[in-house]
Amino acid sequence: MSHEPHSGHQSGHHSGQFGLLSQRRFGPFFLTQFLGAANDNLFKFAFTVLVTYHLQVSWLPAQMAGLVIGALFILPFVLLSATAGQWADKHDKAFIMRSVKLLEVGIMVLAGIGFWLELVPLLLGCVFLMGLHSTLFGPVKYAYLPQHLSERELTGGNGMVEMGTFVAILLGNVTGGLLMAMPDVGRQLVGASCLGVAVLGWLAARAIPASPSSDPGLQINWNPVSETWRNLKLAAEYPSVFRSLLGISWMWFFGAVFLAQFPSFARDVLGGDEHVASLLLVVFSVGIAVGSLLCETFSHRHVEIGLVPIGAVGMTVFAFDLYLASRGLQHGAGAALLGVGEFIAQPAHWRVMADLALLAFSAGLYSVPMYALIQLRAQPSHRARIIAANNILNALFMIVSSVLAGALLGAGFSIPEVFGATAVLNVLVVGYVFWLMPEYIIRLVMLFVTRIVYRLKVRGDLNLPTEGAAILVCNHVSFVDAIILGVTSPRPMVFIMDHRIFKTPGIGWLFKALKAIPIAPQKEDPQAYEAAFERARQVLREGELLCLFPEGAITKDGQLQPFKAGVMKILETNPVPVIPAALHNLWGSTFSRIDGAAMKRPLRRGLFNRIGLVVGEPVPPEQVTPEGLQQRVQALLDAPSP
Repeated sequence: MSHEPHSGHQSGHHSGQFGLLSQRRFGPFFLTQFLGAANDNLFKFAFTVLVTYHLQVSWLPAQMAGLVIGALFILPFVLLSATAGQWADKHDKAFIMRSVKLLEVGIMVLAGIGFWLELVPLLLGCVFLMGLHSTLFGPVKYAYLPQHLSERELTGGNGMVEMGTFVAILLGNVTGGLLMAMPDVGRQLVGASCLGVAVLGWLAARAIPASPSSDPGLQINWNPVSETWRNLKLAAEYPSVFRSLLGISWMWFFGAVFLAQFPSFARDVLGGDEHVASLLLVVFSVGIAVGSLLCETFSHRHVEIGLVPIGAVGMTVFAFDLYLASRGLQHGAGAALLGVGEFIAQPAHWRVMADLALLAFSAGLYSVPMYALIQLRAQPSHRARIIAANNILNALFMIVSSVLAGALLGAGFSIPEVFGATAVLNVLVVGYVFWLMPEYIIRLVMLFVTRIVYRLKVRGDLNLPTEGAAILVCNHVSFVDAIILGVTSPRPMVFIMDHRIFKTPGIGWLFKALKAIPIAPQKEDPQAYEAAFERARQVLREGELLCLFPEGAITKDGQLQPFKAGVMKILETNPVPVIPAALHNLWGSTFSRIDGAAMKRPLRRGLFNRIGLVVGEPVPPEQVTPEGLQQRVQALLDAPSP
């Protein structure tokens, strides 16, 4: 499905999302968060390598080091995310970012001393403090962007931040691993590098423009437990948002199992040295980054949650294959560790790396649309607190992940078996999320129809409102019109459709899942007729998007039929804008009635046959008449197909 490019924001046209980097409102902020993410991972991974390969600490076994460090880092997210969210609303965000970066410089002075003197307790304390630094920075990051980017730039800006974060994680991990592997001077170089990156981050933060408080009179609730509970209850008021929060938190649970085990997996299972552990992180990080960036390509700059089930299946398949590929590998005690060259030379290791890359790629497809859905569906006035709730849930899930993985290892599970168990758990948890929220599966079906059976092109999609009540009217050409319109809309759309189509064998379940409103003719069933209109009015009262086909039935000859007056009955009590739309080239396809009945000749035009949708400008309710709407839809039909 392709769309026309969106126009630039109100202050002038810019050269896409990468063009934001040259602007002061985004460039210094991007660099600040990039350097912060890089430093977090440089420090954490170097410390993990130190206690896995170089130091023997009796009270911190190498196999548990990654889990302990990960749990310590995310503990502040559980304790203080709610407070950090309030702080971000109360104070100037640029001031907060500069203050947090100054804190980072101080933490890295302590960390340098810890690396130099090999003080593991001090370094563990610095892990907790860096977690505090990230906890304070997170809500500010998400609250800053809407203040400085227009609505149409937000997706691109968020995409840049996500891409930057993955690249920073990759560079930080690789740099930490490489520096720590240097004989004699590794610890000192790591300490100096962490301090240098922190100072650069503070200098970048000084250039961030002022970002005034959104609620200077806010009374901060310093009780993290009650404030956290309040944030979670607030998120739970929006079911689709809250279930997506749970889905994202599960992804962090899933990913944490693999990331925490990389050093031990590389050494004990694959027989690789520190450089091999870094290579695994490169493969994993590149996989997530590519999956995340391709989300925008696959969804054509729209929030496309149909990608989520594809990502979920990939996460399970490739995690389980990683277990199968690595369960027979075991590094013998006393055998020399393999370097990167020797590791790559063994064919068995290629399957392991392919599984890691594809698992991470799938996680990118899974998570990015969920994040976008939360940003799109959460009320703007509550968005910062919803993000705080998300951070809290992520942290809780990651801590449970660390505890569960540690318990499995303690019970005698091998690292590959832990990966296999996680793959099985993924089936159960993600299946439950999709059962609670079938919209993900519905969007996947829509994607299949509009990308495989048809090739959909759209013009005028910016006329579809992202919020507020409105009615969409469209010509009725086939049994899949609702699916095609639904995949085009930036948010769920409620359809009124003929009760016979609603019960169509084979696809009737989809219309039920779409929460379509079946309507019967007034003479045939007056009660069902009135019930349908009352439900339609309720949809509009709730600020949703309603779609109806005013012809009342699917065309039997491909021509537009006279419009009925049902839309006027709805507008009497709910005066909302009405948006005309026209479907092109569907007549003559599999699901149209060209042969007297649909599906008489399945795939009669083959796969990938082109269809189009043209969306017109909204019509104010006081100007709406059935005849006028019919003329507007006919004009859209007469216009060239997209």
